[in-house]
Amino acid sequence: MSDELDDLRAAVRAFLGEECPPPAVRRLMADPAAHDAALWRRLSGELGLTGLAVPEEHGGAGRGLTELAVVCEELGRALTPVPYLAAAVLTAYAVRDGCLLAGIADGSVIGTVVLDGDLTAEDDRLTGTAPYVLDGHLAEVIVCAVAGRVYAVRGADVARTPHVTLDQTRRLARLRFDGTPAERIDGDLSRVRDVALSALAAEQAGGARRCLETAVAHARTRVQFGRPIGSFQAIKHKLADMLLRVESARSAAYEAARVADQEPDRLPVYAALAGSYCAEAYLHAAGETIQILGGIGVTWEHDAHLHLKRATASARLFGTPEAHRARLAAALAL
Repeated sequence: MSDELDDLRAAVRAFLGEECPPPAVRRLMADPAAHDAALWRRLSGELGLTGLAVPEEHGGAGRGLTELAVVCEELGRALTPVPYLAAAVLTAYAVRDGCLLAGIADGSVIGTVVLDGDLTAEDDRLTGTAPYVLDGHLAEVIVCAVAGRVYAVRGADVARTPHVTLDQTRRLARLRFDGTPAERIDGDLSRVRDVALSALAAEQAGGARRCLETAVAHARTRVQFGRPIGSFQAIKHKLADMLLRVESARSAAYEAARVADQEPDRLPVYAALAGSYCAEAYLHAAGETIQILGGIGVTWEHDAHLHLKRATASARLFGTPEAHRARLAAALAL
């Protein structure tokens, strides 16, 4: 990590610690349609985080996935319920339209991308269903690829049904297009899933890191039989195994980000690797944290269950770990 990336991490962590602590996260969880517009404006305007991957000529910073990975890692660590992955990663990488990119950069436009659906296009009107769209209930612009063409659709023109999700800090929606007007734009969705998977891997690594920090803090202060439980061999083994997985997950995520920036032709392999490993590392860390915490770990008041839910849902967001490994095996067999 360079000093510049360390500074970025410190700034994001300090901001989230002040502006989006656990009580704020829980407040937003209570409303499926909630969106903290003030927090989003500060993320985009004050810190300029939404424009990291947007070219400078469109008002962004012109940086790459490595910088986005730093932000995603911190957002995952704090479970921040903002549409960053959908808008600042998926949409920013999917489109080349200058006006749309400028809106993403300054935070005035929340976009998302349809990765799976049965859409058809006729006379620049879209018909069909996209069953699971990340932050589809919030998106003001929805980007779709149909028959090799990229379209932008106004969110207000689409029938949107928010799903009741296991992870209440991240929302999905079902979108129904019924002859919906669409505008053809310059864009390319061929790499978007792998880019999104790599950014999600960094987010999962951040969540796993937070679980480890929570487990270590508890093991140091919880006393049983006159000793901190962290002195017991069984707990030591659990924490050591968690540390190994967390550090390995972080390495996998940042290597995928580096490859995306410097060797994009190799990204499918590294994205599949990171997607598989980081998903399971986060699941393991969240589960072991609850075991180490004991009874308090399964209470609503503690945040441990929020990480377990996020880990479980994220492991299926862009494909399961098993699917990523199958894709990785097929690529390496060539």
